[in-house]
Amino acid sequence: MGKKNEDIPYHFSVRTDLAVEAKELLHTDESDDTDGVELSFEEFCEGKVQVTSVKIINESGANLMGKPVGNYITIESELMKENDTETHEEIMKILATQLADLCKLKKNGVILVVGLGNWNVTPDALGPKVTAKILVTRHLSASLPHELEGNVRPVSAISPGVMGLTGIETAEIIKGVTERVKPDLVIAIDALAARRTNRVNSTIQISDTGINPGAGVGNKRMALSEQSLGVPVLAIGVPTVVDAATLVNDTMDRMLAAMAEQAPQDSEFYNMLGNLADEEKYHLITEILNPYTGNMFVTPKEVDAVIERLANIIANGINIALHPGIKMDDINRFINA
Repeated sequence: MGKKNEDIPYHFSVRTDLAVEAKELLHTDESDDTDGVELSFEEFCEGKVQVTSVKIINESGANLMGKPVGNYITIESELMKENDTETHEEIMKILATQLADLCKLKKNGVILVVGLGNWNVTPDALGPKVTAKILVTRHLSASLPHELEGNVRPVSAISPGVMGLTGIETAEIIKGVTERVKPDLVIAIDALAARRTNRVNSTIQISDTGINPGAGVGNKRMALSEQSLGVPVLAIGVPTVVDAATLVNDTMDRMLAAMAEQAPQDSEFYNMLGNLADEEKYHLITEILNPYTGNMFVTPKEVDAVIERLANIIANGINIALHPGIKMDDINRFINA
């Protein structure tokens, strides 16, 4: 699972891999603008899908956000988790558009799609499940069906596993493959961790800054980035887990909201909790939970079905972006053949 770049100072102890959440933590009543960070909102599909763009434009913004300079695009919809085909197709198109805008590939550009994660652990299996649905074409350049000629790019896909299974750093595997395949772009897919429980399995983040495999659950590994691989890296991630402290923190916020409606607000307990800053409250919860839960992560019970839906959305979004000359029916036909 991915996480922020640990080489940049981070001012928040609350665990999140999402730039939009890091920006929310920086929000103040005085101003919506943070030095070095640009934030814009767009809404699609009659309010069912929201697209948020966070742009970190300088080192000042990078230091504040705890993330490298670059672009971070977040696509959000509660319907990602549901069996809503119409909305899923809309999200695929939005994802494809955002990917195409970020990567700006030349017509015959070679792409390597990398599915990060452990296929034996469902919340961490998103990357491998996506690569299984990618329309790979690099090996078919001389034998493509007539109707596909000139309409597809050379695409390869790999799921390198995790170091606990292979004994090899993921970045070392990808570095070796990159040197051999010589792609113009690497697209890496990974599972992330969120700050808000309502963003679990309902959010897709795209960034052009690379990713640190395994670090989302505290296992820092070598980065996959343009600096380490020598080619641009786009990262696509979905938060599939929250840590236990985040879950308790969200529950406490709801409890305080209910108390505000139903109970007098002059009680000592209410005032004590209500006056705590977010970071102070999170620290308090972490200290209370630490002896009992350790570094525990939580995921919804329906994660098996949801991961399959998310993998289909992301894979087809990538397929549309990389092969704009063919239709979704064609992609499904050739993948399932």
